[in-house]
Amino acid sequence: MNKVMSNKWIIALYVLPSLLLILCMIYIPIVLTGYYGLMEWDGIGQMTFIGLENYMNLLQDDDFWSSVKHSLLFAGFSTISLAVYMLVALILSGNIKGGNLFRKIYLIPMLLSSVAIAQLWLKIYHPTSGMMNQFLMKIGVEDPPAWLAEPSIVLYAIFVPILWQYAGFYILIYYAALKNIPASLVEAARIDGANAWQVALKIKLPLIAEVMKVTIVLAVIGSLKYFDLIYVMTDGGPNGASEVMASYMYHQAFRGFDFGYGSAIGFSLLLICLIATWIIRKLTASKDKIQYS
Repeated sequence: MNKVMSNKWIIALYVLPSLLLILCMIYIPIVLTGYYGLMEWDGIGQMTFIGLENYMNLLQDDDFWSSVKHSLLFAGFSTISLAVYMLVALILSGNIKGGNLFRKIYLIPMLLSSVAIAQLWLKIYHPTSGMMNQFLMKIGVEDPPAWLAEPSIVLYAIFVPILWQYAGFYILIYYAALKNIPASLVEAARIDGANAWQVALKIKLPLIAEVMKVTIVLAVIGSLKYFDLIYVMTDGGPNGASEVMASYMYHQAFRGFDFGYGSAIGFSLLLICLIATWIIRKLTASKDKIQYS
């Protein structure tokens, strides 16, 4: 077996299917997206090469920059929400009574599709019969807002179901990381007189710093390319107040039949995600890595 695995041609043969899959599913579509962004094309007829005109038009497109702003707001909301997920994971990792039940409850939204979640929250946010406004009227609010129809609050209203949808995913990641910390380190800190919050801040969080960096990247990139729940709940409305980059790309390509411009938006989204990842890695870079195993 060792002789076979030391043969470079055998190794290449094993790796080749994965490389071909990655090439066909990731790199070729990326190249084609950038290429189509150089074209004037309705998706059906003849393509016309126009160079960087689509990309130059993006720089002057106020609707595009508005969608970028909304996507960045979602990314900021998602990053802040990680602190809430971490707090819940810290509590659950403390072997509280009923912790197993709570973990299962938090995972329920992960079992639902984004479309089902969107339909559920559409009912909750309904201006007259929705649970949210019914509750507000019960406590004395005479004129509760139309959550998905007011431009000033629609983004915040949409973020709540997104926060709920991904809570279980991030809580599970943090919980697993916290449970992987040797109990001897925590016990030693407690013997030295550290309370629960000191143990969390000085022992647990530094030891899972690498996991936290990964979740920040996942949260930011996932927010920048978010589409499905927003599409079902508001379709980018009202009047573009909840339009994000992914939905704007969809509207331009599949409704406006401008696949060249839509491809330029998609390629720009890729570049923004790469830049965001690079910035996060730079901001969270650390020369010293804590080892506890």
